[in-house]
Order: sequence, then C-alpha cells, then structure tokens
Amino acid sequence: MLVGYGRVSSEGQSLDIQNEALAEAGCEKVFAEKMSGRSAKDRIELINAIDFVRAGDTLVVTRLDRLARSVGDLHQIIEKLAAKNVGFRCLNQSGVDTDSSTGKLMLSILGAVAQFENDIRRERQLEGIQKAKAAGKYKGRPKTIDPDAVKALKERGLGASQIARELSIGRASVYRALAA
Repeated sequence: MLVGYGRVSSEGQSLDIQNEALAEAGCEKVFAEKMSGRSAKDRIELINAIDFVRAGDTLVVTRLDRLARSVGDLHQIIEKLAAKNVGFRCLNQSGVDTDSSTGKLMLSILGAVAQFENDIRRERQLEGIQKAKAAGKYKGRPKTIDPDAVKALKERGLGASQIARELSIGRASVYRALAA
C-alpha cells in the first residue's frame, strides 16, 4: 500500500498540490498537516503515518523537505520505517528511495542539503534582525501587557491568580510585570 504524507509550514499555505500529487501517485491514504518542519517530534500526522504503515507499505512524500529539515530527523524517520519493513519514496526527487544503495545515498545527500538550506535561511533571518535592530527599526513584538495595570491591581490587594484572570493573562506574566 502506498501511504502519503504532506506538510506545509503555516496555516496560510495550502496542501492541495501535495494532496493531488500523492493521490495521482496512487496513495490510498494520505496524512497531511500544517506544522513547521524544524523538528519531527510534535508532528502528529507524521507520527500517525508512521504508526499506520505496515510491512510492505511505502511512505511517499512529494519532496524530501516535506518529511524532514534535518539529517538527524530524516535518518530517525527512515530507521523507524526500515524497522517496520516499510519503504520510502520521494516523488519530485527521483532516485530518492530506500529500495537501493544509490537511493539511500541520494536520500542522505539531499537530507544534508535540506538541513544546510534551513541553517542558511535561519542565519539570513538573524542577520536581518540584527541589522534592523542596529538601525532602530526592529523593536520586537508589541507589548500586550500593561505593567501599570498589573501593579495597580496588586496595590488593591489582588493576588497573582486574580490579576491574571482579571487581565486575561498568564500568572507568569503577572510575576514578570511585577518584577520589572
């Protein structure tokens, strides 16, 4: 049985193209989610797909970076599949599969490239933030908690839990505002 897995990084993105490609490839079941690919730990649909596949099945993705962004995650996923005697195939990167030694080599190389791209993107983002901070354009996230309101409620004798409920914020935020 061919089992598909699709992923996009954010809610604003669409899974339609991946779902169509996986269906056209003959996937009888498709697991899809909108989650960051930085880590495989919290990706519920990926976990469900790995739990679902049985010996002789093949897990199919459209592109390798939809499965994993780090070589470590990629190898862990492939090892889990191999332990279940489940194959792996990538549609848009032909030759990336677990059926041959060459396919396994390509899998490792492309996994390393995906991680490299992710690291480069993160470095560029941090450089941009540093540059914006130096120019005084980057102020960070807007403040959502009014420390004066927290302090005023504290002066009225309210406890941290009561203040948090009153202002619809977390207790930890109350403590941070009082410490500031």
